[in-house]
Amino acid sequence: MKNKRLKDSLLTWNRIAESFNHTRQHTWDFCNDFINTYTTDKICADLGCGNGRHLLPLAKHAKKTIGFDISHNLLKITEKTLKHHQIRNTQVIQGDLVHLPFKSNIFDNIIYIAALHNIKHKENRMQSLNEVNRVLKPGGQALISVWNRDQDRFKQKQYQKNGEPGDILIYWRQHNLNIPRFYHLYQKQELKDELKQANFTIQTLDGVSITSKKEFDNFYAIVEKSK
Repeated sequence: MKNKRLKDSLLTWNRIAESFNHTRQHTWDFCNDFINTYTTDKICADLGCGNGRHLLPLAKHAKKTIGFDISHNLLKITEKTLKHHQIRNTQVIQGDLVHLPFKSNIFDNIIYIAALHNIKHKENRMQSLNEVNRVLKPGGQALISVWNRDQDRFKQKQYQKNGEPGDILIYWRQHNLNIPRFYHLYQKQELKDELKQANFTIQTLDGVSITSKKEFDNFYAIVEKSK
């Protein structure tokens, strides 16, 4: 793997995979709502599927599913989970979210949860969104979520020098680890602009609180590919 961006991402997520799995078992309500509403008997993908916590309910609703992630170690965990639950309609694939190895117009629906913001450089994030549009069928929907830059816990953080506004390193410190992870923290208008640039029709764009009790810590969008 020659690309430094990919090497860094692969190393980071492989190193924290076991710890991540222990702390990320619960599904998010807005993801469940999308899965319950849009994915029954469809061909679907979970991009940046991680340990498969949202892939599992997606697979139970969909006709066929793909779990896609950069980390071999996370995908091994996902495969064990799928096997434990006797899920047979799902395949996991390792790869780069900027260059999806799928034909155009093949997925009815996609979930892309808390992963776009881990891609370095705006042009790569835009290419990833364009790839999501490409692999969706006309009329297909995608659920995309990112972290909110303007939440209180980031107001005193030091952003990366020579990076883009919102670029930051956030350390994974669970289980005595101390591993930096790249994030590009989004503002709502920024996400809206990028989704429009990727030629999506925005059906929903809203904030949601996952861990914070007083403010939105994530933004999520439901978007549609033009028919």
